[in-house]
Amino acid sequence: MTTRETIDVDGRRASYLTAGERGPMVLLLHGTYWSRVWAPVIDRLAGAGLRPVAVDLPGLGRSEGELTVETAAVPALAEWVARFAAAVGADEPVAVAGHDIGGAVAQHLLAAGPVRVRRLALVNSVTYDSWPVAAVARYRDPAVAAATTAEEVLAARRIAVAAALARPATEEELADYLDPWTEPRVCRSWLALAGAADSRYTLDLVPALRADRTPKLLVWGEDDRFQQVRQAEQFAAEMPATRLVRIPKAGHIPMENDPDGVAGALAAFFLE
Repeated sequence: MTTRETIDVDGRRASYLTAGERGPMVLLLHGTYWSRVWAPVIDRLAGAGLRPVAVDLPGLGRSEGELTVETAAVPALAEWVARFAAAVGADEPVAVAGHDIGGAVAQHLLAAGPVRVRRLALVNSVTYDSWPVAAVARYRDPAVAAATTAEEVLAARRIAVAAALARPATEEELADYLDPWTEPRVCRSWLALAGAADSRYTLDLVPALRADRTPKLLVWGEDDRFQQVRQAEQFAAEMPATRLVRIPKAGHIPMENDPDGVAGALAAFFLE
């Protein structure tokens, strides 16, 4: 059964979802959303024999702290994830799955990061120069970010979540997804994450990824309007030891559209 736990990292509480007590640990990283994106598959992964840990990055979701543009950059987040992994007792090499910008952090951990990665999964992740999308890129302008209110962030997130779900959502479900952004501190952290979004953090990794033989899995909602499946096809064609699992009739958060399909693909991969 999924539970929410906390652990100290850098003197602040880091919040994470987890389930299961045995089996290989898998770190699940979010991007412009929060650990809620992984909730539909947590119990399924645990039931398959894994120990999933879906962390909220600092200042986001339920984790304490507040990001700045400097600490929200992909290399800095990868360093923080390494410290979190050590805190929760993850054995190296670690298994990592990343969604959205969390996929950039996961790629950095593999290609240039402070921990050894044994298997990497990307779920509708940013790759190459596919990011930031226009709705996020506008906040890279410091003047735009400074003029944006918490209420405006919440409204923009509502539009983004509704589109990412790629299916009808109840008001209760949307409220659950949006709840962290009702806190101004989290809104400021999200603006910092958007301000730090830069495709050079994935483009610079391409040579190392092309030379890397670590097993990699792409799990992709085919109807994603933010990170299109053609980008996954390119990555799978160019990167060694990579295979692609397509999730039909699924959007940017395929865990919400086909949790059995996503969990099944991830579990089979991480338990090989």
